[in-house]
Amino acid sequence: MPLRVVVIVEGHGEDEAIRTLLERIWYDLLGGDYIEVIPWRAKQGQLRKKEGLSRVVEAAAIKLHATERTDFRRLLLVMIDTEGEECPKTTAAGRIEWAREVRSDPATEIACVMPNPMFETWFAASADSLRGKNDLPPDLPKPENPEGIKLGKSWVKKHLPRKYKETIDQPRFVGRMSLTECKDSSRSFCKLVKEIHQRLPTSPAPAPPAAKDQPPIPEQGLT
Repeated sequence: MPLRVVVIVEGHGEDEAIRTLLERIWYDLLGGDYIEVIPWRAKQGQLRKKEGLSRVVEAAAIKLHATERTDFRRLLLVMIDTEGEECPKTTAAGRIEWAREVRSDPATEIACVMPNPMFETWFAASADSLRGKNDLPPDLPKPENPEGIKLGKSWVKKHLPRKYKETIDQPRFVGRMSLTECKDSSRSFCKLVKEIHQRLPTSPAPAPPAAKDQPPIPEQGLT
């Protein structure tokens, strides 16, 4: 079953990059068949308040279902940076609860993933694969625990020998980073991969082997 995703994001760069990222996860990492990704940008302040998030979710859900195709599995994905100040697990559960108060129909699947502390942290988590890419140095160091030491935008700015432009650089980094490396180095990215993986079509159970024809049982006692 193909997947249609409306992704609620809070940054201009993420708006440009998230389509490429989810397509790469779906096709390259998970081997999915077809995915349609629709970014939906909202202001950061809206997504951190119940009333604001509710309005955004309602509008994004309308977009999610605005298609004549009936074979889509539909996912509303909320992506909000933790900024290092929130517990991703607890906060994501709260955002899903808010969203479910607006859209509780089973046809609208809802998930929340929180880059920790921010979207750029995933670039630090895949530093080995980004060496020498998009003007990053060929000897770019790989941090041991990018989420634990809260690396993010400042890490990119430190190593990029020019001005960092989110709308230009984020899509470029997303297109070049190793998804496997990032998944192994970032719990929040691993969470994103798991959420997308859960929407893969389940393979039907194999049919039992056909019974082989047995030779007829000879009648006993007949002459």
